[in-house]
Amino acid sequence: MKEHNLTDWLPTNKKEVELRGWDELDVILFSGDAYVDHPSFGAAVIGRMLEAQGLKVAIVPQPNWRDDLRDFKKLGKPRLFFGISAGCMDSMVNKYTANKRLRSEDAYTPDGRHDMRPEYPTIVYSQILKKLYPDVPVIIGGIEASLRRLTHYDYWQDKVRQSILIDSGADLLIYGMGEKPITDLCKHMSENPTIPTDILQTAYVCKKEEFKPEENDLKLYSHEECLKDKKKQAENFRHIEEESNKYAAQRIIQESGKKVVVVNPPYPPMTQGELDMSFDLPYTRLPHPKYKNKRIPAYDMIKFSVNLHRGCFGGCAFCTISAHQGKFIVSRSKESILKEVKAITEMPDFKGYLSDLGGPSANMYAMRGKDESMCRRCKRPSCIHPKICPNLNTDHRPLLDIYHAVDALPGIKKSFIGSGVRYDLLLHESKDPAVNKSTQEYTRELIIKHVSGRLKVAPEHTSDKVLYVMRKPSFEQFERFKKIFDRINTEHNLRQQIIPYFISSHPGCTAEDMAELAVITKRLDFHLEQVQDFTPTPMTVATEAWYTGYHPYTLEPIFSAKTQKEKLAQRMFFFWYKPEERKNIINELRRMGRNDLIDKLYKKR
Repeated sequence: MKEHNLTDWLPTNKKEVELRGWDELDVILFSGDAYVDHPSFGAAVIGRMLEAQGLKVAIVPQPNWRDDLRDFKKLGKPRLFFGISAGCMDSMVNKYTANKRLRSEDAYTPDGRHDMRPEYPTIVYSQILKKLYPDVPVIIGGIEASLRRLTHYDYWQDKVRQSILIDSGADLLIYGMGEKPITDLCKHMSENPTIPTDILQTAYVCKKEEFKPEENDLKLYSHEECLKDKKKQAENFRHIEEESNKYAAQRIIQESGKKVVVVNPPYPPMTQGELDMSFDLPYTRLPHPKYKNKRIPAYDMIKFSVNLHRGCFGGCAFCTISAHQGKFIVSRSKESILKEVKAITEMPDFKGYLSDLGGPSANMYAMRGKDESMCRRCKRPSCIHPKICPNLNTDHRPLLDIYHAVDALPGIKKSFIGSGVRYDLLLHESKDPAVNKSTQEYTRELIIKHVSGRLKVAPEHTSDKVLYVMRKPSFEQFERFKKIFDRINTEHNLRQQIIPYFISSHPGCTAEDMAELAVITKRLDFHLEQVQDFTPTPMTVATEAWYTGYHPYTLEPIFSAKTQKEKLAQRMFFFWYKPEERKNIINELRRMGRNDLIDKLYKKR
């Protein structure tokens, strides 16, 4: 067990800066989350990356924006810039439910308090720093900034907002995972104090008269055109998503008032060495000592888990992972993963059980295109929808090798897979018999050795029409996977459950689709618990379809349940088995002329 000194964390106040013998800081980071020095927390990753460059960095977590602003003044001016991240989630998703009610706790705050960050911290913190230190550059990044880099629909204000760069007054926005752009930015600014406009994976704003167009620029409809015409907003989104998922993307430009927002193309995917370097930085893996005896819910969830890779090629319509991390999988080396697992085994309260060996999708580790030149030309947002790309290598052997190596380590009793598993990858028939054998072995080993009593999977719906809009596989595949799960459980005398996730009120879903979902899940003997109402979040296909009424790829009209009444009429079908819902469900089924479903749900067996 390692003993830590206060100086093992990045400094958070003047006293901690002085303990390191520093009289000036190069970069000061402001974060909407508590400071947990762990590779799952963005501010810690960026802070450690800058430290690795030899820069003097401090983090101010959850500064008080309501008082005399002393938290924003206490460390003075940095030599290079202020960096701002709202946290690991969009602040509005973090703060409010799909019904726009305040969440019971903020998972990234000590003791779950929900009054420690403002709405839109990126904007609030930036505006404060710009007033206090108008001559110091402000760089914004993280999920909130990344997903709001261009004109976007904001569900909580029910309006289309312009780029967060303009609202915040920040000088530069870094989108996606920020290690490479922040490194290049610091190298540039250490030699030249001006803000560069040519760094990949950044966005900036300039006046219209100062903008210099380039030959391959992709010009979107302006912010004002999107306000007037929802179809133009939908059309814009297709271009944004496609460019986010290309190897060689175009520069995107969008006019907003008298300004132009310029989004430079992303970097190519990181190499394994670059990703390892980020994960191998000297994190303590612990919350800062200032939070002694306080619970940080998000940390409790991931403290004994290990992230194996980045990126997701699923391209689900309601998910922001590919918009932020990209669709190309970058996997850590076996050595880097085992090094992290060994560090976990040395933690004082570790009892031998890893809660997750996973990633954005648990079983995409080391998967990529067989012919990479085809991937370089491709702009499909998903490699597995509407069907699995024949160029995709779905071999599960590298992942099985990781599981075996981890489980062989001293101190590991069991490793669980807590991240979602893509069963469509497990059911896929490859032309390579060895790959098919690997998926069968993986499925069996997953169910026998790596399920903590309940395996979470996400069919999301039962209607193939709705699933197509969601970019998810047919429900028939879930039923096939459930049969395999049940059979393997029976063979090994295991009493494990499969826990499916479902969404109501997704674009394309009607109350009748939900009624049929109730009948199908009853037939499968599920009493659903892992369910949610669709929440429109910035930068997803589903959100743009929900707001505009048009599918961004076809520009065809699409229905979405929007009113509270429509949403509740869909949601109640999840809970057909509750006596208090029975009367409303029967009335709704009669209204839609589906008396046949009343018998299927409520007739006595």
